[in-house]
Amino acid sequence: MKTILINLESDPQLEVQLLDELSAQKGEIELRRFPDDESYLRVITDCKNHNVVIFCNLYQPDNKILRLLLLAYTLRQMGAAKLGLITPYLAYMRQDKQFLEGECVSSRPFARLISESFDFMVTVDPHLHRYNSLDEIYSIPSRVVHAAPLIADWIRENIRTPLLIGPDSESEQWVSSVAELAGAPFQVLNKIRRGDYDVEVTLPDVERWRQHTPVLVDDIISSGRTMLETITHLQNAAMPRATCIAVHGIFAANAYQQLQTVADVITSRCIPHPSSQIEIAPAIAAATRELLQG
Repeated sequence: MKTILINLESDPQLEVQLLDELSAQKGEIELRRFPDDESYLRVITDCKNHNVVIFCNLYQPDNKILRLLLLAYTLRQMGAAKLGLITPYLAYMRQDKQFLEGECVSSRPFARLISESFDFMVTVDPHLHRYNSLDEIYSIPSRVVHAAPLIADWIRENIRTPLLIGPDSESEQWVSSVAELAGAPFQVLNKIRRGDYDVEVTLPDVERWRQHTPVLVDDIISSGRTMLETITHLQNAAMPRATCIAVHGIFAANAYQQLQTVADVITSRCIPHPSSQIEIAPAIAAATRELLQG
């Protein structure tokens, strides 16, 4: 039984790496749009009685989700043996509670759609805030690839004397894990967020770390305001130029350009970007093989 990997509108470089790591066959599909903008989709590769894994990065999901569900349905009809999803960025995780009457807790219906269409899922460090695990909302087996070891490896190989810095108290457990794996000290900021672009940051005493390179670590860089505010404090403390590392680099508006002027910016390959330097393919492939064999 072969494993067939189909890339649905996602990073071609990561696709090549995954094909190699999984020893998979590249699946061919045809995609186009009708004049009214409806999607036309055709699977060209024979997938009957073979395991099929769709690689679809669900960053900016509203442009992809319908085609993903249509593709999954078609593969079922063609007789795929087992159907899996690799999505390095798992969308619709931030809305995990109803804050105002009438709000959609979108993480739940989205999880139901994916669970009804696939046999398993692999992702990288989803935004688990009020959920302890994906099993609380997804009914299919899933594997979460943790980026901490990958980030720690990159830090060990590229920064001589790092001081890891977490953006807030919620990040302490995650940043401390990266620091332990990298064999480096860490500090955690005190943060008060008043809005998307209004963040106040205070730093613990960093005087004794003046000879260390500050490494700001977070799961997501979106507006970049927290990191920019932190870097200002580090500059005032006369510390060396900082390095900002994130698993998922969203970089809303001109966040990347602003950060780049004051720090080195590094992200994983979860979301394709010029800052992507931390490779994830081997870890994703290992998790996928576990689920295929299981």
